[in-house]
Amino acid sequence: MDESSLRLISGIGTKLEQLTRPSKDVLVKSLRKAASLLSQIEQPSVVEVATKAQVVGRLEHVTKSLRKSIVKHGLSNHTDKDVRLLVAICVSEFFRILAPQPPFADKYLRDMFKLILSMFMELADTTSTFFSRRVKILETVAQCKCCVIMLDIDCSDLILEMFNIFFSVVREHHQQSLINDILSIMTHILNEEVSHQLTDVILRNLVLESKGGTSAASQLAASVIQSCAEKLQPFVCGFLTSCSLDRDAVGSELKEFYHEIVLKLFQCAPEMLNAIIPNLTQELMTDQVDVRIKAVNLIGKLLLRPEYRVAQRYHSLFIEFLKRLCDKSSEVRVTALQCAKACYLANPSGIESHELLTAIEDRLLDFNDKVRMEAVIVACDLAGSNLKYISPKLISEVIERLRDKKISVRKKVLQKVMEVYRDYCNKCAEGHITMCDHFEQIPCKVLMLCYDKDCKEFRSQNIELVIAEELFPVLLPVEERARHWIHLFSLFSPLHVKALSAILSQKRRLQTEMRNYLAIRKEKENSSEDMQKKLKSSFVKMSASFPDPSKAEECFDKLSQMKDNNIFTSLGLLLDEVTLKNALVIRDKFLKVIGDKHPHFEFLRLLSSKCSFNIFESEHVCCILSLISTSGLGSNNLEAFSIELLLVIINNYPSLMRGSELQFRLLFEEKYLIHDKIIQVLAKAGSHISVNFSDFYPVLKKICLEGTRTQSKYAVSAIASLIDVPKQYVFSELCEELVDSLHSRQNIETVLQSLGCIAQYSVSTFEDFDQEITQHVYKKIFQAKPLDDLSVTEDSSGCTVTCKLRIYGLKMLVKSFLPHQGSQVNRQINPLLGILLKMLQKVDMFDNIISCASDKAYIRLAAAKSVLQLSRRWDLHISPDIFRFTILMAKDSSSFVRRSFLDKTHKLLKEHAIPIRYACAFTLATSDILKDLQHDSFKYMVEFIKEYSREARIRQTSMVQGWSIMDFPAYIVVFLIHLLAHDAGFPSEDCQDEAIYAQFCSPLLSFLHASINSSVVDGDLDLVNDAALYLKYIFRAIKRAKDAVDAQRTPRLHFLADIGISGVNSLHRNGISSVRTLGTILLPSSLYKTTPMESEEANFKFLTQSLVESVVHIFKLQVSLPVGSVHKRGRKCHEDGTLNKVLGKQVDLSACGALETHKRSTRRETSSGCRRGHAVPPNALVSIGSHNKGFTQEPEYGASNSSEAALEKHQPFSSSGSVTQKPSQMESQVSTQKFERSNALKGNSGAGKIINAEASHSRKVKFNIASKELASANEVLIGQRIKVWSTFDSCFHSGTVDDFNPENNTHKITCDNGEVEILCLDSESWETISDCSSTEREVVLSDKANNLHLRECVQDTLDKFRADASQQSKTKLNMEDRKFRSRKVPLSVFGSEKRKMGQILSRDLSSASEIINVDEDAVAKRTRRKV
Repeated sequence: MDESSLRLISGIGTKLEQLTRPSKDVLVKSLRKAASLLSQIEQPSVVEVATKAQVVGRLEHVTKSLRKSIVKHGLSNHTDKDVRLLVAICVSEFFRILAPQPPFADKYLRDMFKLILSMFMELADTTSTFFSRRVKILETVAQCKCCVIMLDIDCSDLILEMFNIFFSVVREHHQQSLINDILSIMTHILNEEVSHQLTDVILRNLVLESKGGTSAASQLAASVIQSCAEKLQPFVCGFLTSCSLDRDAVGSELKEFYHEIVLKLFQCAPEMLNAIIPNLTQELMTDQVDVRIKAVNLIGKLLLRPEYRVAQRYHSLFIEFLKRLCDKSSEVRVTALQCAKACYLANPSGIESHELLTAIEDRLLDFNDKVRMEAVIVACDLAGSNLKYISPKLISEVIERLRDKKISVRKKVLQKVMEVYRDYCNKCAEGHITMCDHFEQIPCKVLMLCYDKDCKEFRSQNIELVIAEELFPVLLPVEERARHWIHLFSLFSPLHVKALSAILSQKRRLQTEMRNYLAIRKEKENSSEDMQKKLKSSFVKMSASFPDPSKAEECFDKLSQMKDNNIFTSLGLLLDEVTLKNALVIRDKFLKVIGDKHPHFEFLRLLSSKCSFNIFESEHVCCILSLISTSGLGSNNLEAFSIELLLVIINNYPSLMRGSELQFRLLFEEKYLIHDKIIQVLAKAGSHISVNFSDFYPVLKKICLEGTRTQSKYAVSAIASLIDVPKQYVFSELCEELVDSLHSRQNIETVLQSLGCIAQYSVSTFEDFDQEITQHVYKKIFQAKPLDDLSVTEDSSGCTVTCKLRIYGLKMLVKSFLPHQGSQVNRQINPLLGILLKMLQKVDMFDNIISCASDKAYIRLAAAKSVLQLSRRWDLHISPDIFRFTILMAKDSSSFVRRSFLDKTHKLLKEHAIPIRYACAFTLATSDILKDLQHDSFKYMVEFIKEYSREARIRQTSMVQGWSIMDFPAYIVVFLIHLLAHDAGFPSEDCQDEAIYAQFCSPLLSFLHASINSSVVDGDLDLVNDAALYLKYIFRAIKRAKDAVDAQRTPRLHFLADIGISGVNSLHRNGISSVRTLGTILLPSSLYKTTPMESEEANFKFLTQSLVESVVHIFKLQVSLPVGSVHKRGRKCHEDGTLNKVLGKQVDLSACGALETHKRSTRRETSSGCRRGHAVPPNALVSIGSHNKGFTQEPEYGASNSSEAALEKHQPFSSSGSVTQKPSQMESQVSTQKFERSNALKGNSGAGKIINAEASHSRKVKFNIASKELASANEVLIGQRIKVWSTFDSCFHSGTVDDFNPENNTHKITCDNGEVEILCLDSESWETISDCSSTEREVVLSDKANNLHLRECVQDTLDKFRADASQQSKTKLNMEDRKFRSRKVPLSVFGSEKRKMGQILSRDLSSASEIINVDEDAVAKRTRRKV
């Protein structure tokens, strides 16, 4: 110890002590010198206590004066910071050199510590010039542990302040020594004494980072906890336990950060939580959702530290955590999924990983869409992190979510699985994993989205873009792509192949149309009207390939107006470039040139993608061929699938084969077993590749002679594609060799197939050998006696070899009459049809054609299918007998024949390849004894009705030239009735058993039932009502015709027509909404011809009308499908709710009240004022129902007061009464309004008898009437004479009301002509007549003048009605208007004055030449139910 330094220190102290008010300069100068001297004094290190005490005493004496001067002048509180800094340094040095004794008295220590703390507060400013001195003070204080003295002098507040200061000033960029000094000071304090306040400060700063604070403070707090864990544990655990058990009782604001604190503690001192973690189980089970979410998040983070083995140490907690994946709160389940994902990724090989995956997989089927979406994201992220070991089941479950009911979920699934598949492709290319089925299923499932009709986002237009741009990584080599395509194609079902083909076909159509458009654009006269039509048509076709066709069409239109030809040049280059690499370069350059600021950039991006060969390209084809020829696939199974994939590609893009001719030719060498599909590929691509015909012909010729039937079919097609017109002699030479083989009986099956195919491609060649071939087939095959050795069955089908030869021979003959490309056949088809008729007639022997019993069924089936095939082109030549026997295959004794025939018929009708009359087969099979066949037949029939009805409606509304009622499914009853009339099972004349008749008529009634069932056509009431209208007209036309084949069967025709009329009336309860009228009905002359009406009654001696009604009634009791209507286009079902029950919705009409009554009456009036759709003619609008004047009804067509005034304004109309309207039986009361009637039409004097009604004033009344009172009111009509208007007869029919049935609201009426009818007068146009009137007065449209006057009146009135009517009502009124204007014109379709009769007759004259004009005969039977 230097004595001179001590004297200087003493002197400085003495000098300052003597000064009364020392200046700043003096203080700074003196204190700086003193601080420097003090820093040089070492702390006494003498071991002996006595000696150390002497040294310390000496230092106390030397520094006493300086210490006293600091106290005297209050330098610890000096205002100047420089002075205060120097004082703090001196004070810290005093603590150091005088330790363990405090340098000041207790009363002054507080100020000294406050001074030191003020220096600590400036530690955050590392840029200050005094920073190093402040650090020195901190270091000195830490070394001497002087802060502990604050505990002795009861300065706990300063200790708390110091802790806060440390946490506030610490920074990440502070040197570690500084942080260590702070930590040392805090640790010394805590080791001496811990308080709740200090614990709160530490914990608050521990989670400060989560509240936006610095991470340095949080790290410091963690270090403090680590250093003093044992001391802090009681306080921390007490706080955490209180928060866990009763958080509301905890006063500290830290309770809100309870879970964050636990997590931080687990990271820095996990041993402190041994008693806390088990309590988290209770938090997972609490009722508070937010607490459960926080607990799940916390436990999930605890599980991220696999080294602590939380799942094993606290297994019950882990189990409860897994249960939160099934929590009742979707938010909790989503959080649990996110935590489970993090846990699995942290330790994928851990014991708990399997349980986590299982729990995640279960959430893929969660009932909440947000949870399912999160589960998909989690599962896909897990799969992407570990493709090699991820569970195939998990991937499969994720892929299945592509069928999720929520569109948002499906979109997210599509996005995520595409990411997974791209990662999988990259890993396969890098060799990390091998191709596996569960990942290749991803594109398969994506393709199946094309069948989603409900979501436009997943239609083929969008899936094409997904497959083209998102399936594979951009940089994936073409060979790798080809391998993946082959592998996933091996997993394809027929539906997958169909979807892929549809996408490729769609892409090809756009590219073809774009080429056409570019060609049109190059033409000079683009402004002509024809050119504009071409462009418009081209735009429509191309727009169909876009997700939004209307928007795409608009963009095409704007694009065509652009003058920049660079865009179209680039598109042309894309269309011509068949390699993906070059196409991508061209497209990228194109998009870069137009820029993303272009108004149509997105459209042009899509268009350029669709114009590119980005799904398959020429290199794909080359790679596939190379893999096949070099056996690079390693599996014969994959080779077969690769050929099928190649066929799908070439079917749509045969030009992609160019450049791969060499590899393709290698497949035809003798060392390869030629696949059927390879020949088919050649047939498709033959005209697009450059090859030598001689390289392939020898192989193809050999196949035609020796190959299988399938191979020979494609071989002939391949030859046709490879040769041109000058080389047609090739077919002649080949045909000659085939004929020689036929005679020598070598491989007859294949030879017959080859000959049939040649006949389709070269008619002239076959006709040169026709006689020789045909005679051989007739004599050597058809008439050959079966030999014992040939009668052995060849396969499990049970068909003998001889039978098969006959079938193959028949197929060859049929093909010879069905040439490709519409070539003309000069041979007569009648001989073949004669053979088919005999085959269909089930005879044992005909013209020496012998067939054993076991083969008859196969022969009949082959003949029936042959008729179906020939009907494509030769239907006019097919006689009624052939047609009848063909359709009767649906009732064949062999179930195999029935099934096969019906399936074939369904397939051809679905392809629109055969006339609709062959759908009669479905009706016959609906009563099949086999339930599955019966079910399928009904399904086929329903599909036929639904599809053909809609297409006929489209054809009708688009005003396509030549559409006819024969386009509608209802027209097949023309053939069905004739078929049934000639059926051998028709009940005998003496049979009066209604059940037998009901069973026999069930095909007809089943078809009627399906035709007028709104559920079949998705609730489209327009289609249903039109079908009912067509059926009624057709039945009436049949009743006025006779059988052209056998006149003796005419009564049967009429009986079946009556069955049909009664069936329509009984089954169709909603009424015919259409007010259009059919002018004429065309019936096929081969089946029907006209008959005088007066002879008709004689035909019904044993087939009475009561029998008809009984038959229909029995059928109605047996059917299970309800007849009704569904809510469609503003209408509501007002039937008894049977259809609603089928739909799972029971409609309660009792609560509808007056408003629903108004809606129903408005709807009825919109349907021409009657339930069954009888259109009320203008002259029938007079006094229809002058009875019960106290009862009123709302205006028709929803007319308001203005429309009523319009009625009164026109002279031809006058008010004359009201119409009784019976409410629904489910309604307790009805609110009705008065309907003002019109006067009778005043025609010319020569116009015939016109009905005039007395005018009467009407009052509008509102009141409620109970159902029983309405029934009583209707019973008042019993005994009265009324007349009812018939739109079909255009006249009134008079009669007497005999009875009233309150159950169905119908009246029994005996007509003057003897007929008895059951009518619902609420739905009819009628009026009472006086008892003295014995003469029926008809409404007659006499002359043109009256017609014109009538039309004008009706048109003006309808115009008034339109003002308040709905859109549906407008449509109906327009239809009614056309009907009135066309009353005098005989029509083959709905009232269209522009169509000429010559056009009607010119359409298929030979098959429908007889015209039955329904409008011309006023005596025709009306379509009502009869008893």
